[in-house]
Amino acid sequence: MEQFWHIIEHSIEHAIEHSIVLIPFLFFTYLLMEYVEHKTGDGIRKILTGAGKVGPFAGAVAGLLPQCGMSAAASSLYAGRMITLGTLLAIYLSTSDEMLPIMISSSVPAGTIAKTLALKAGIGMLAGFLVDIILRLRRKKEEELKIHGMCEHEHCHCEDGIFKSALRHTVSIFLFVFLITILLNLGIEVLGEDSLFWEALSQPVAGPLLAGIIGLIPNCAASIVITEMYLSGTIGYGTMMAGLLVGAGVGIMVLLRVNESKKESMKIIGLLYLIGVVAGGVLNLL
Repeated sequence: MEQFWHIIEHSIEHAIEHSIVLIPFLFFTYLLMEYVEHKTGDGIRKILTGAGKVGPFAGAVAGLLPQCGMSAAASSLYAGRMITLGTLLAIYLSTSDEMLPIMISSSVPAGTIAKTLALKAGIGMLAGFLVDIILRLRRKKEEELKIHGMCEHEHCHCEDGIFKSALRHTVSIFLFVFLITILLNLGIEVLGEDSLFWEALSQPVAGPLLAGIIGLIPNCAASIVITEMYLSGTIGYGTMMAGLLVGAGVGIMVLLRVNESKKESMKIIGLLYLIGVVAGGVLNLL
């Protein structure tokens, strides 16, 4: 029993040391992100709906911007058939959710961050164009696009002002990172560093498969867990990329709610998982 409490105490102490230093970096990062979202959000949405055949390019770039709920907005736009499936997937794949602020606040080298963002955008763009080309080739005649009523999904609270919104994000993400760090530490302590679970995550094939499943969590939890596991050395770069590529944040949840065909939505999620896992596996092998 004494050893059990020692493990918990050690895990909490390590989590505090790791998480407390993130607060100022998280706050200033989110303050900047909220400002960009407030100034450019509507403009980006207009660009996406008018992008046409170059939609995947615009989508991949838009997914990289610090947009609050971009994947959620994309799901609604797709449900109304205002963007193509390729554009939707490009946004999903390039969206990094909480990865960027966590990496910045953890002092990850700028080159690593830039490479990660470029890879996510490149993979999203390539996959998006391929999907749209295949669909156009298979389509015997142009489908009539009907604009459905779209459900607005607010992921941030910009109406409260960017300061309060940034503070709210900072507190919620700090608490979540703190909790995730405790759980990871407990997992390592209880399972042991040589357990089959951690061994599977470190494998070039099994790792991306497991990380992709984590990425399907429909909120910021996925990107936080995956990024923290990479920063702690639990998983490799390719495995992290697999999880982050699959992780579309709240976009998946919104898609399941607003898209009329649930069967189609499940196929889209399956395709997203396949692309992310294959890409992560290839990066691991390279």
